[in-house]
Amino acid sequence: MRHVETVIVAFESETMCQRFSDLLESTGTAKCLTCRSGDQVRRLLSKQQTYCVVCSPHLTDGPAEWLYQDLPPTCSLLLVGPQHMLDACGSGEVFKLATPIRREEAVSTVRLLLQFGRRTEKLLPPRRSGAEQEAVERAKELLMERKGLSEEEAHRLLQKRSMDTGARLYQTARRIIREYQRP
Repeated sequence: MRHVETVIVAFESETMCQRFSDLLESTGTAKCLTCRSGDQVRRLLSKQQTYCVVCSPHLTDGPAEWLYQDLPPTCSLLLVGPQHMLDACGSGEVFKLATPIRREEAVSTVRLLLQFGRRTEKLLPPRRSGAEQEAVERAKELLMERKGLSEEEAHRLLQKRSMDTGARLYQTARRIIREYQRP
């Protein structure tokens, strides 16, 4: 019996989430976890191994391309939406399918991305160690406590500082922890 992979499906629209999820599950392509925000995707990724996230270009908490840097190296991001919205995504590392799409095209694309993830997994070491992930979570907790931010806002602030300095997310997290632990 073939192992069925898990795919995270995230659209602002609950209807779109359900339709895409139904398509992938009914064809035996993947088991789907659905959500509507980038923050929910990140939480699911921390608990569940997946090789593919399928989402609209914009989620309830911001542009979906923001998710890309938080994906494990074996996980691909597939944006599905109108061509003009896909054109606004500047990342060349993100896969895109313009709507309307044929069922076969959607299924074959997701299957290829799942296959790519499985092959990549054999070649790459893990992206973040447990200690690195703990540092990111601790920095978010500190930002939430000290600045009164939501988890989503703390994560965005951490991402922004990371991008501004050109440092990895966990390196920025460690700096924030040191800042807040000074007497």
